Amino acid sequence: MDTHEHHQLFNVGGAKVSRFEDIRLITGAGKYASDWNQPNQLHACFLRADRAHARIVSLNLDAAKRAKSVVSIYTGEDAQAAGYLRAPSFLPATGKGGKKPNVPQRPCLAIGKVCFVGDPVAMVVAESHLAAQDACELIEVVYEDLPAVVDPEEALKPGAPQLHDDVPGNCPMEAESGNEAATMQAIANAAHVVKLTVDCTRVTASPMEPRAALIEYKSETDSYVVHTPSQGVNMTRKQFGIYTQLPEEKFRVEIQDIGGGFGQRSTVYPEYVSMMIAAKALNRPIKWVSTRTESFLTDTHGRGNLITCTLALDNDARFTALRVDWITDQGAYLSPTGPAGHIRNATSCLNGVYKIPALYADFKVVLTNTGWVAAYRGAGRPDIAYAIERVVDAAAMELKMDPADLRRRNYVPLTEYPYKSATGNTIEIADLPGLSAKALNLADWSGFAVRKAASAKKGKLRGIGMSTVIEPTGAGQYPRDEIDISVDGASGDIIVHTVSQSQGQGHVTSFAMVVGNALGIPAERVKIIQGDPERAPKMVGNHSGGSRTMVGAGTVCHIAANKLIDAGKSLAAEDLGVEPSQVNYCKGEFSSPHSKKKITLAQLASSKKLAVTGEGTFTSTYPNGCHIAEVEVDPDTGVTDIVSYMSVDDCGHVVSHTIVEGQMHGAVLQGYGQVFGEHIVYDKDSGQMITGSFMDYVMPRAGQLPDIHMEEYTIYSKLGPLGIKGMGESGCTASLPALVAAVTNAIGVKHLDMPLTPSKVWKTLQANKA
Repeated sequence: MDTHEHHQLFNVGGAKVSRFEDIRLITGAGKYASDWNQPNQLHACFLRADRAHARIVSLNLDAAKRAKSVVSIYTGEDAQAAGYLRAPSFLPATGKGGKKPNVPQRPCLAIGKVCFVGDPVAMVVAESHLAAQDACELIEVVYEDLPAVVDPEEALKPGAPQLHDDVPGNCPMEAESGNEAATMQAIANAAHVVKLTVDCTRVTASPMEPRAALIEYKSETDSYVVHTPSQGVNMTRKQFGIYTQLPEEKFRVEIQDIGGGFGQRSTVYPEYVSMMIAAKALNRPIKWVSTRTESFLTDTHGRGNLITCTLALDNDARFTALRVDWITDQGAYLSPTGPAGHIRNATSCLNGVYKIPALYADFKVVLTNTGWVAAYRGAGRPDIAYAIERVVDAAAMELKMDPADLRRRNYVPLTEYPYKSATGNTIEIADLPGLSAKALNLADWSGFAVRKAASAKKGKLRGIGMSTVIEPTGAGQYPRDEIDISVDGASGDIIVHTVSQSQGQGHVTSFAMVVGNALGIPAERVKIIQGDPERAPKMVGNHSGGSRTMVGAGTVCHIAANKLIDAGKSLAAEDLGVEPSQVNYCKGEFSSPHSKKKITLAQLASSKKLAVTGEGTFTSTYPNGCHIAEVEVDPDTGVTDIVSYMSVDDCGHVVSHTIVEGQMHGAVLQGYGQVFGEHIVYDKDSGQMITGSFMDYVMPRAGQLPDIHMEEYTIYSKLGPLGIKGMGESGCTASLPALVAAVTNAIGVKHLDMPLTPSKVWKTLQANKA
């Protein structure tokens, strides 16, 4: 496929758009979770804990039950009776020393105790949402307060408040990777040792669409119909089955549009399971729509990792060892995708982009009296890249070296790929020296001193920072990805079924382009159907996450389309009166040099069933990139302006430049948000969230980031026929260290923890003066 051939606008219904989805969505024809309704439905509202850690002494439901329009109220007793006590957890079976993890219970409604502000205590079901909300306020709860701990380091200390009796020391699991003895020996023998601790701060995804659910019980089949935001129907069914101990076939998941995911929509939440209890008991559909406050408190958060890197160097400034000590704050309970993703992804790229002979990492999973944490755009990849790139910058500063020169000296050279790291992980291919050289040239790295002097004349402090990163795409929970493809006999359209689910990434466009290209027909003739509730349960495939959708399902679109051509040749041979080997195919038409007849896909499908299933199994690919940022800091206010941002990325084969550019803009801005403002903060004494609204939680604004100068440096992956590597998270991964490096370079400090608010930057400058 010519990577430039499709860099154009499509004609959809007479309108020029960049994605097939756009017209439907921007004209209000989308259907999101809260848009689903059923006749005779009831509405749920949750009473939530208003304190971080307490025993429930008593619950008085009398006044709430008497309230107008209230149908029923459910508590932890109902959760206990249903057996809905343990949320799914995908932690490894064993951790450090072969020890099994201690996974705490997560009942769908609190039983005897609450462990964070927002823990669901009771669910009121009423004829209207407002009636349910009013009745929640009538429930009387008597609590016995317990000491709370919101800091993961404090939670690990002897004598810290214990969240769960079955999780001693608040540490459900400790894991390790690499060779500790070899790493410590290399550090002991090193000419230089640099140690740095970074806080990859806790944030929340804040999708535009709040969480919502509509749960129906089907008594005739003893099954449930689920409407909720999800990143893939199969993963959702799997988690429902684990949480409720019911077979997956008992769940029919119906989804149309998702208003943002970022990993936060990969989880089956306790509210959904609680609603199942009511739906079955009352035999009526139950609907719930989250408030934005509930989103802040109870949607899974991201990041929240405290990482200490110890980097050893020899006399030639070559890296000889890296030790990583990682404390991951998982909140009060373990989410399905939280610690497992962090550990797996960090281990997969523990060396970053560098040749490091000795590696070791220790991971401590910690519970605190805070909201739970899960995958968030990168799931451990941005965290480990941030930590490694910051310690490399710290080493350059201590050694008085150019950060670009230190990196160049230590990149894994192209000739050594596939590269097997000291943790045993094999990285397929990358050309970091070539890619970074292109980025440095584009950014005019060598000419920075001139720009710095020009900024100084304006009274501004100018800084420059770079990051070079690599990351594995998601491995997936299922052994393969499948695509069903068929030709509609009436219209001639190509119908493609997938179990992956877009949350705004443009899969409908990208998949159609791949299929259209393989079949030699306009992409507009390809119709993509995601998560069909009838077909999806019979298909194998992964949800959308970890930048793997185009690597997996997208590539299988190509495989399936070619399989369709082969199947068509066999069928067309009968009509053409020749052998299948004598049939040619070109641009939607079958022909043969031995026949005067021709037959199109549509004509063939009008009389014969033309449908196939394509499949493929793909391991992780390794997209990589080099990002360079320049900032100006106002020394009088601490306000930072981004004056230049350059990115050079290798995401393998690019299907749609428009979508890739949009993904990069969004990911970099998400990284910007974490660096300069976004931060979930809890009061250390009370455990109350103090950034629980957009008045306090600082979201990024479009105008804060200038246009990004994006370039490609393509090295095709050989793990799939299209050479795709994925790229949905790389902008987030690279922007964190590049932006922090630029600010610290401007103000002359080794490191400054995020968020780099104006007040923090200004105070740091004042401290430097003193």
